[in-house]
Amino acid sequence: MGYMSPKERFMSALYGGRVDRPAVGSATSVISVEVMDEVGVHFPAAHLDPYKMAELAMAAHTVLGHDNVAPLFSAIHDASGLDVSVDWGDRTMMPEVKEHPWTEVSDIKMPPDYLDREGVRVPIDAIRILKKELGNRVAIVGKVYGPWSLAYHMFGVQDFLIWTLLEPDKVRAILRGLMEIVVTFANAQVEAGADALCYGDHATGDLVSRQMYVDFLRDLHKEIRQRINAPLILHICGNTLDRMPDIAKTTMTCFHFDSSVDPAAAKAAVNGKISLMGNIDNAVTLLTGTPADVRTEVFRALDAGIEIIGPACAVPLTAPMANLLEIRRSVDAYIAGR
Repeated sequence: MGYMSPKERFMSALYGGRVDRPAVGSATSVISVEVMDEVGVHFPAAHLDPYKMAELAMAAHTVLGHDNVAPLFSAIHDASGLDVSVDWGDRTMMPEVKEHPWTEVSDIKMPPDYLDREGVRVPIDAIRILKKELGNRVAIVGKVYGPWSLAYHMFGVQDFLIWTLLEPDKVRAILRGLMEIVVTFANAQVEAGADALCYGDHATGDLVSRQMYVDFLRDLHKEIRQRINAPLILHICGNTLDRMPDIAKTTMTCFHFDSSVDPAAAKAAVNGKISLMGNIDNAVTLLTGTPADVRTEVFRALDAGIEIIGPACAVPLTAPMANLLEIRRSVDAYIAGR
């Protein structure tokens, strides 16, 4: 077929459609220290200045050759608008919340000026800047974290997971109470120009069983999907193979899956009901491996029919540039040799 623009390629692959070559991209951050040095924009400034955020996000396309850009680099923008103290990190450390201020369902409140608070407003403005710069050439992927992840930030991981066992009704009330915040931030990004959204929920396989996913999240994910006005890329870390058939029933557009899942097994598990993105090992292969190691994993994912090839999760900040560049180069080599 004829040439497609990066956005056309990414969006078609997102829906499992025809492409001129396999799409390359990521729903999570692909920024490393070397990428920052290449662009001349660094963390933490890029978290809090919309122009710097947009400029650094562009590197996914201009430096690494991806078909999309993703301006939200961290996991705490959503929570930062909820009166929680945040450490915005530095060039070698991602931001994190410094406290978990809520203890009861009644604590859940979205401030009237939520969308105007710095950590929330900056990425929305960055998306507007990217839309003006990129138009319809390159896909723009925003990001929100679901109620499960937001609960970790606001209530604390340990307490929240204990409640799943001892007070499941409280957990359900928390998830529902946080849903409006998620939907509000998501649709604001879409209105600003995002073509799709990463929807992260830390229901990782080592902390959340498949049955917990079904009991607490599957139907909630389906409901939230209906309320957000853009395709959603669900991202969950860890070995999620056991719940992939359930994820495929959520009506999410795509699942961004971890390197701990064999790509061929992932394709079989979703049975064509959802497209897949990933799953090049970020923690080992991209961080400490060689370009040859990266190529092996890219070819494996392509052989399995993964629709969008990219890192399995956010790229480690100290990952070498050569490994990040190799993802796109390997896709090109695979096509050239076919």
